[in-house]
Amino acid sequence: MTTPPAGWADPADVGRGDELRELVRANVPLMRALTVVRDSGLPDAWIGAGVLRDLVWGRRYGTGFDLRTVRDVDVAFFDPADLSRDNDDRATARLATTEPGVPWEAKNQAAVHTWYPRRFGGPPVPPFRGIAEAVATWPEYATAVAIHLDPDNHIEVCAPHSLDDLLDGVWRRNPNRVSEQASYERLSRHQPAQRWPGVRVITSPPAHREDR
Repeated sequence: MTTPPAGWADPADVGRGDELRELVRANVPLMRALTVVRDSGLPDAWIGAGVLRDLVWGRRYGTGFDLRTVRDVDVAFFDPADLSRDNDDRATARLATTEPGVPWEAKNQAAVHTWYPRRFGGPPVPPFRGIAEAVATWPEYATAVAIHLDPDNHIEVCAPHSLDDLLDGVWRRNPNRVSEQASYERLSRHQPAQRWPGVRVITSPPAHREDR
């Protein structure tokens, strides 16, 4: 088993990490997707964001979870040698060839700074130095989580802001990069409290919360 770099998951989340791993391992299609990503040859590739939220909240607050009906299966990889959009398309096609029927969407996190301001507005953003930095900016604390299957079939967890919001059913904006306006638009589009009864929506993060 490989050991994640320091800071990828808070030590206090060890038990919570096992909680997430149990949910993931119970879902055969998601485990298959993790295997496909690991064996794809994509550099430092992880599955995360909405698909993990859908898994956890679908099981705990909704009607279940079906990998093939999610909006997309986000695959974050890190390839600073090729920042082109074609690299994303090739990566997505590679995964789809191996496992058709899964709504793959692969994005090179090393290239986010080349298109983010143009797509979402705002000033230029610095390049990420690794997957953990990228995950730490994803829109909600509950979606700022990624997982990876190592060569020993251990599920590594990248959760820069802890796993509490994901596992406890809390929708809360991650202010690291997403504006309040963009967050409200996402909230309106996803309607989490209606889709997953029991999920709590917090429209602005507490002033005392520290990013981890």
